[in-house]
Amino acid sequence: MLKNDFPKIHFYDQDFVDIYDKTWAWIQDCWNSGGDKSGIEGKFFSYPESTTVNQSDAVFSSFFLVYSNRIFQAHSTLDLFYGKQEPNGAIRGSYDIKTGSPVTDRDNSEGLGIPLFAWAEFNIYHKSANKKRVKDVLPILGRYSAWIDSTFKKPNGLYKTPLSATGMSNSPRGDAYFAMDFNTMMAINMLYMSALADILNDKETSFQFKKQYFSLKTRINSLMWNSADGFYYDINKSEKQIPVKTIAGYWPLLAEISNDEKAERIIEKLTDPDFFGTPHPFPTLAVNEKDFDEAGRGYRGSVYPHMTFMVTKGLERYQRWDLARECAIRHVYYMLDSMSPDGNHHRGNLWEAYLPTREGPAKWPGKSVFPRPQYLTYDALSTICLTIENIVGLFISLPRKTVDWVIPNLEIMGVENLSLKNNMITILSNKSGRGWEIHMESEKLYYFTINILGKKKKTLPIPSGKCSMLIDKL
Repeated sequence: MLKNDFPKIHFYDQDFVDIYDKTWAWIQDCWNSGGDKSGIEGKFFSYPESTTVNQSDAVFSSFFLVYSNRIFQAHSTLDLFYGKQEPNGAIRGSYDIKTGSPVTDRDNSEGLGIPLFAWAEFNIYHKSANKKRVKDVLPILGRYSAWIDSTFKKPNGLYKTPLSATGMSNSPRGDAYFAMDFNTMMAINMLYMSALADILNDKETSFQFKKQYFSLKTRINSLMWNSADGFYYDINKSEKQIPVKTIAGYWPLLAEISNDEKAERIIEKLTDPDFFGTPHPFPTLAVNEKDFDEAGRGYRGSVYPHMTFMVTKGLERYQRWDLARECAIRHVYYMLDSMSPDGNHHRGNLWEAYLPTREGPAKWPGKSVFPRPQYLTYDALSTICLTIENIVGLFISLPRKTVDWVIPNLEIMGVENLSLKNNMITILSNKSGRGWEIHMESEKLYYFTINILGKKKKTLPIPSGKCSMLIDKL
């Protein structure tokens, strides 16, 4: 098997395969290094024209870089931020590439970024099985969490942070004081800090973060959930809800904060054209909000791939594989159709943000640098990560030695030469004279679960070498 190349995907639409391959080629242009006096060592992932290295880039890029067969390191940009940790535990959300200094602004004087390091590390662990890394980063992330608590946590148990720390720059959120999405991100942080501690069998740390998680979950459900509207809202200083439906209301799915009834009410709005059910999923502001703009105008309607990624991963938590896959396919089709006006997918750009009701990049009158072309931090989440995990449907855990394949129906598709640490695997489905058949090749044993939605689910040990199975015989 080839050991020096990116994994290949197979899919019935060749355009999906082509944009997947092109994305890996474009990613090579996103590696940068600091200046001689910057204090930033090694290579890191950033937008080529950026003057800063950003925490959100470090977190989101790790989700697709784990599939590079270690050609690109998923953790190197994360390590840059860990290396910048201050004695009080602070890690700033952005650093100047030339000087290495934290970048702050008037609205975000602490330079707070999105607190999702633990989520990224948990995913890296399941794609690398590197327990030593978990042991090294857990104390760093523990101090970071403590700094956020001491700086931003209020007596009611919620976090008061600058809205710019959520990343949703111009979202129309009124006088929001406690941002629903940042508080939910902190719940995600606690959930995965507990999971990382479990990997190390550190029961005390796991218990403490799980306890914090349940406490915050209770506060979010009691103060931010609106039972009449079936949605989560920001609240103001007086703990009164601000009834504006933004894409931020879907973070609770990823944090598993919603019970099944709440989740169903949130999810049904994803297919409702009055809310988030636009042709290109998903707009960052509900269609029926007065500030919704079909041109996108930043977070007033644009489709941002990293937000669509977040919603898709939230759907997974509630086993909505069918809707997650349907929306991921539609999302990538719109990305492809937006590459060039004449429909030629072999030239043109991917974009930072898209129009919600038709193909094309989003628009923001008066803002010439929006949307940025080839903003791969967001785009590769769709063309690589969602393609492997939700469109092809493969979920991999190296520590468990498992590969789950969740597919709604049988199609010609699969992955070839994907590195599972020191094990290269190939899984392909096609139709032969004997019926639908899955061909597999591996260097070591692993456990394969196939889940054909609504029909069959079976787990089998896959030995080293080549083998195949007939679906009808399962």
